Amino acid sequence: MKSFLSKLNFALNRNPRILRCDDFRKYIPAPFSAVITITADFELAWAPRYSKSFSNPLKRSLELARTERNNVPKLLSLCDKYDIPITWATVGHLFLKDCKRLDGKAHIEIPSVKNYNGPYWNFYGKDWFEYDPCSNFIDSPEWYAPDLIEKILNSEAKHEIGCHTFSHIDCRDEVCPLDLFKAELIECKKEASKIGVELKSFVHPGHTIGNLDELVELGFTSFQSDRGNILGYPINHKNGLWELERTYEFVWRNGWTKEYHIYRYKKIIDRAIKNNAVCNFWFHPSFDMNFNDEVLPEILKYFNNQRDKVLITTIREYVSWLNKDENRN
Repeated sequence: MKSFLSKLNFALNRNPRILRCDDFRKYIPAPFSAVITITADFELAWAPRYSKSFSNPLKRSLELARTERNNVPKLLSLCDKYDIPITWATVGHLFLKDCKRLDGKAHIEIPSVKNYNGPYWNFYGKDWFEYDPCSNFIDSPEWYAPDLIEKILNSEAKHEIGCHTFSHIDCRDEVCPLDLFKAELIECKKEASKIGVELKSFVHPGHTIGNLDELVELGFTSFQSDRGNILGYPINHKNGLWELERTYEFVWRNGWTKEYHIYRYKKIIDRAIKNNAVCNFWFHPSFDMNFNDEVLPEILKYFNNQRDKVLITTIREYVSWLNKDENRN
């Protein structure tokens, strides 16, 4: 029944919800009819370790991290084949080659995280970094990824490295004080700068939107929200930040055939072109290998075939275009 209703809502243009704008040229560069961005929430084991969805979340987080490590090289090869850039919203700890405990504490530069209830995960531990192996990327590849980040940066496709906090924290104002948020992002920026990367695009873990003014102060230009699948246009906040509402997730859904998966994502692009809209796809690289191996190649091939109609770009490049004064007049 759930699968049937999903297909019905899609057929009726209810999901994703389509927003229209008469002055679409404020958001769509000429001569294109639509814009596509793709964001990967690049997390390895950091995201699901306190998840409410699994009976043993730590075990599951390690399994997902291993799947992600297997998927990323294949993803990069596909992106190179079709020249598709991705914005990799990266957990900052993945930049590290190794780390250690000092006086029994990991990452003492990060303030303690207090216990809280979250929409997708809760934290009632004594130490937010209790599962950090304080090892290295050879011995504990689920927690570090300098090798994968190097592959991303050396790809033929011009990917962007974005920020997903240092340790996948809940960023809501009511549970994340400014000093914690700032310390996490400063640590991300410090580690990224060591390899020549300037972080500009931000994704709140678990859609826990908060601390937006601090984002601006730290030099970020955008964040993403997921309040419902939207095919529409970015929102410019008073503090200068651009909000990009997410359109649809790349994910393998049980009950759908491979053919229907491919049809659905192609159709979303067709609707973006027809309605002169911005389409913000997103995914977790730990997604089912069926999607990576059977669905994604056909989707990226289709994207490539629409290049005369669609601008395919990173979040940073798109926001840079939005911020040009002549495009806002």
